[in-house]
Amino acid sequence: MKVLVLHGPNLNLLGQREPSIYGKAGLADIDAALRTLAAELKLELDIKQSNGEGALVDAIQQAGAGGASGILINPAAYGHTSIALRDALLGVGLPFVEVHLSNTYAREEFRHKTLISDVANGVVIGFGPDSYLLGLRGLSAKLLRAG
Repeated sequence: MKVLVLHGPNLNLLGQREPSIYGKAGLADIDAALRTLAAELKLELDIKQSNGEGALVDAIQQAGAGGASGILINPAAYGHTSIALRDALLGVGLPFVEVHLSNTYAREEFRHKTLISDVANGVVIGFGPDSYLLGLRGLSAKLLRAG
């Protein structure tokens, strides 16, 4: 099974950007940990990062045709603003898990709600890089149950 992993805007700055909130791990570190776990779970990963909303929507729309069975997404700030991401995720009909590094409920009020959480198969927040790993484990279990 293949999983599309999408990293949203500014995640390319991980390790540099507000390490007190997002930690010191860089995106390459997170991707390496995901690949290690994926091998254990017998999953193939297609990992992409974009700062552009349209590029993320395009990747979601192409996921099924690219052989993806599910999507692991950190929409970052677009989670709070993008109806387009929500519509794309609903449009492709693939199971998906939303992840966030920080506990969005412990931050500014505008971060308390995302536009995709209520249609996601699961949401993992606040565990730093482990949010991705927990999300991938959950998505893998969902995909295995779906068969």
